[in-house]
Amino acid sequence: MTNFSFTHLLEAQQAASTGEMLLSFLPFLLLIPIFYFLMYRPQKKQERETAQMRNNLIIGDEIVTIGGIMGRIVKVKEDYVVIETGSDRTKLKIRKTAVGSVEKKSDPDDKKQPASFKVSQPKPKDDNEEN
Repeated sequence: MTNFSFTHLLEAQQAASTGEMLLSFLPFLLLIPIFYFLMYRPQKKQERETAQMRNNLIIGDEIVTIGGIMGRIVKVKEDYVVIETGSDRTKLKIRKTAVGSVEKKSDPDDKKQPASFKVSQPKPKDDNEEN
């Protein structure tokens, strides 16, 4: 009979230690859903919004690249865009993944071409004119 009570006691201790071990892992198991809702899900949502913004680029949009270059889109292809920057109309070919944000959306219903930049030349001075 002592043998039976000894094995019964061991089984009870093992069951108690298993329960204690599960309770000790409970905080770590609770961290998984917390990380999912606080970090992973918002990051995926931001990535979807950024991809949608890059796929909806059209000619005439004014953008800022992730490097800080500002320009107006003049050509859109599958994986790159061509932008014009500055008054000298320098054209840059950049990947769509380099577009950081769209500052001003052009009107897609507007059939006009984007306004072109004009560089004004300084007037030559007359010797007869006084300042």
